[in-house]
Amino acid sequence: MAIVQQAARSRPMLYAIPALFAGLLLLVWGAERAVQGSTSLAARSGLPPMLTGLVVLGFGSAAPELAVALTAATQGHPALALGSAWGANIVAMSLVLGVVLWKVPLTVRSHGLRRELPLLLAATVLTAALVWDGVLSRVDAGLLLLGFVALLVWSWRLQQRSGDDALALETRAEMASQPGSVMAALLSVLAGTGSLVGGSMLLVWGAVETAVWLGVSDLILGLGVVALGTTLPELATCMVAARKGEHEIALGQILGAGLFNTLAVAGLAGLIEPMDLPVQVLWRDLLVMAVLALGLYRLARDAEGPARLGRRAGQALVGVYLLHTAALLITSGPG
Repeated sequence: MAIVQQAARSRPMLYAIPALFAGLLLLVWGAERAVQGSTSLAARSGLPPMLTGLVVLGFGSAAPELAVALTAATQGHPALALGSAWGANIVAMSLVLGVVLWKVPLTVRSHGLRRELPLLLAATVLTAALVWDGVLSRVDAGLLLLGFVALLVWSWRLQQRSGDDALALETRAEMASQPGSVMAALLSVLAGTGSLVGGSMLLVWGAVETAVWLGVSDLILGLGVVALGTTLPELATCMVAARKGEHEIALGQILGAGLFNTLAVAGLAGLIEPMDLPVQVLWRDLLVMAVLALGLYRLARDAEGPARLGRRAGQALVGVYLLHTAALLITSGPG
């Protein structure tokens, strides 16, 4: 009888783990299609390149987390939504950026990006203040979304006042290289969106079943496995951009996605389904996000002229990722 019961409990895992990985693949493919189509449409719409670099590219990098967050929240798993968003920030700013810097040092000339770093730190501090009571309420989520709208308005006005900087120039060149017609771009966006929806449904189901089988919480699985899977493709795109000399785009993708995840993705998830949060979130996850944003901000602020981020910074960032992963393993558990 025990063997039969064990086999019954194991049967869902035969489908859950393949569904999780299939969902990740669909999310990666869909995000790539969606961002290509969106960038092509933006190039034809006359949007300022600076706004496109910080919003469209940031959205493209955060599209998998957004799809997972919306699906998870609507299905009653808000902790998985929040974990994937915050975990993606940690993976991108530590592991992804760290590996890129280890191989290709980045020189940052964009004043816009330097202004993004304290904004990302401020967004993290705001999030910590809102969830200090252990709850992400709809009011808290609404404030995060208002912060994201304010960021969009600020980016637009900044572009109008200051004109193009290094990020805008790199983005303009990248936008000009986008081939195809408007119809092709629309089809790419539609195909990417459909893949994101299907992939997120597969991933959320597989992740929830896997969490139950392993006896860990949705939050832990989102911060660890899901975040790593949705963010690792950024490593390839950032590495390609860095090797092409598009240093602002490489860093801009990470910072734009960080702001999008912290304000928009977490805000939408909380607006759909408010959630209680364990106290570990404050000292383990939000603290690490704040330390990463503060460290990058100090490096950029203290530099005279263009900020250069090199191998030592990359090694330190990878070390932060390993420490956070160890903390996840130590504090993992159900609930």
